[in-house]
Amino acid sequence: MNIFWCKNCLMASTRPRITFNTNGWCNACQWMERKKTIDWDKRYKNLKINIDKYKSSNGGYDCIVAVSGGKDGSYISYKLKSEFGLNPLTVTVRPPLETDLGGANLRNFINSGFDHIHVSPNLEVMSELNKLGFIEKGFPYYGWVIAIHTAVIRIAINFKIKLVFYAEDGEVEFGGETKKIDESTYTSSYQKKIILENSYDKIFEKLSIKDNSKRYFFEFPEVDFLKELVFTHWSYYENWDPYKNYLVAKEHCGLEENKDTNIGTFTNFAQNDQKLYSLHTYLMYLKFGFGRATADACIEIRRGSMTREQGLNLIKIYDGHYPLEFLSDFLDHYNITIEEFSNVIDKFVNKDLFKKENNQWIPKFVVK
Repeated sequence: MNIFWCKNCLMASTRPRITFNTNGWCNACQWMERKKTIDWDKRYKNLKINIDKYKSSNGGYDCIVAVSGGKDGSYISYKLKSEFGLNPLTVTVRPPLETDLGGANLRNFINSGFDHIHVSPNLEVMSELNKLGFIEKGFPYYGWVIAIHTAVIRIAINFKIKLVFYAEDGEVEFGGETKKIDESTYTSSYQKKIILENSYDKIFEKLSIKDNSKRYFFEFPEVDFLKELVFTHWSYYENWDPYKNYLVAKEHCGLEENKDTNIGTFTNFAQNDQKLYSLHTYLMYLKFGFGRATADACIEIRRGSMTREQGLNLIKIYDGHYPLEFLSDFLDHYNITIEEFSNVIDKFVNKDLFKKENNQWIPKFVVK
């Protein structure tokens, strides 16, 4: 396999759906440059149009914001309330292996002045879907990713709220599918195809639990109101800056960062709500050759706070960390043995990029 890296940031050519121009820049860096010339005022007017079109006419909730208690959902909620005077209903889908810090940050966010619904979907279904995602796709929290869309849809339908905000469009911001780059809204079909990697139906068919009452928060409902729902990413309307979001959330919503650096990276203020994220980024590293530190370094390089050389040094230190700290939690959640767990990990390793030595996967490549 011919792996190479963006000449501006350090994203690998193995990232799904990524493209490069003739100068060797990935499409995330091309988007970084294009953002300098975008008429953001025009996009902000588009935001106001969507808000005015879908806001409540009877004093109810104007929109839904999907939140975890982290920086991005907190920032969006704060902006909608403080700048636009909206009454957002914030919704969290509880992750299966929630961290203490994640729970504390969510409480701090709620206490900063937001109405909130905390959805705890059936844990039996969540665990099986996560296990299916892990075994079938190397996607260790697939069930939870399903629920952060389907459960939110259920809440939107029940409250008759038509406008739903999510954070950034990861495909556009970090390098991937760009068909929606100039579209402010999307539908549930986009969620299935891109976010759920076109595997929702296949995974759901394998679910052994047939009780509809238990599956409720994991199913895309077939109701007419679903066609009226409008989903949008906040990153469409302003120049997305995760660090700015963190500072605003820290000041106004009580966000606390990790006291140490997060597992597998040099940052401490993002993705602190659940333990399975560290497994997700480890598998990402073994499948594609880039891990959590690479993803973070690329963000910092694009926002101009880090040089490529600094990012390269950090990647060499942090990338590819095996999340041994949470291993017993993973085994309990999936109800599997360490041997079964290791076999699944090994199944998804890109053997063109890694070799096994002393029972550890070692990269054949050198990031450059």
